[in-house]
Amino acid sequence: MTGTASPLIESALKRDRVIVLALLVAITAIAWAYLIDMAMGQAMGGMRAVSWDLGYFAAMFAMWAIMMTGMMVPSAAPLILLYAAIERKRHPGERPYAGTMQFTLGYLVTWTGFSLFATLAQWGLSEAALLSPMMVGTSPVLGAALFIAAGVYQLTPLKNTCLKHCRSPIAFLLHRRRTGRFGPLLMGLDHGAFCVGCCWFLMALLFTLGVMNLLWVVAITVFVLLEKVVPQRTLLVRVSSALMIGSGVLLLATS
Repeated sequence: MTGTASPLIESALKRDRVIVLALLVAITAIAWAYLIDMAMGQAMGGMRAVSWDLGYFAAMFAMWAIMMTGMMVPSAAPLILLYAAIERKRHPGERPYAGTMQFTLGYLVTWTGFSLFATLAQWGLSEAALLSPMMVGTSPVLGAALFIAAGVYQLTPLKNTCLKHCRSPIAFLLHRRRTGRFGPLLMGLDHGAFCVGCCWFLMALLFTLGVMNLLWVVAITVFVLLEKVVPQRTLLVRVSSALMIGSGVLLLATS
C-alpha cells in the first residue's frame, strides 16, 4: 500500500508544481505586460501636469499594486511552491490549491498595503514639486538622502532579521506555521510583512530613479531575488550598501 501511494504522491507533487508555477508565471506576466504598456503610453504622451483627483489616485494605486506583484512574485515563488508541496504531503487526499491561493493572496495583500503608502508618498512628492509629471525625482538632495538612507538601512538589524526570514523558506514554514481556516492567509500576510520590511527602502529609490523607469524596476527586481538566493549574503549586503551610500554622496557632490 505504501509502495503504491508513494509514486502517486510524487506524481501529484509534480502536477501541483506545474500548475502552481504556471499560475505564478501568468500572474507575473500579466503584471509586467501592464507595466510595459503603461510605460510606453507614458513615453508617447510626454510630460504633462496631472491633477491628483480620486480617479488619478486610484490609477496610481493600481499601478503600484500591479508593479509590486510583478516585482515580488518571482522572489516569493520558491516559498509558494514549497508550501504547496508540504500541503500535499500533509494531506495526500486533498488538493493544495486553496491553501496555496490563500497564502499567495495574503502575501500580495501585504504588498498592496505598501502600495497605498507608496501612492500617498508619490502624491505628497508631486504636490511638493519633488516629483516630475514623468514620475522622476527633481531634487538631487532628496535623491541623495534616499540613496544614503537605503544604504544605511541595508546594515541595520531590522533589515537583517527580515532578510533572514525571506532567505529561509523551510525555516519560515516550520516555525511560523498557522493552522485553522485562515492559517494560510495569515502565513502569507506574515511572510509579506517580512518582505516589505526587507525591500521597502529599495522601492523608495524609484522616487529618484523614476517610478516607471522599467530598466530600474527590472534591476531592483533582480537584486531582490539575488538577496534571497545568493550564498554570500553578507558580502552582497555590504557591497550594495557601499554602492548606495556612494551614489548618494556622488549626487550631493554634483548637485
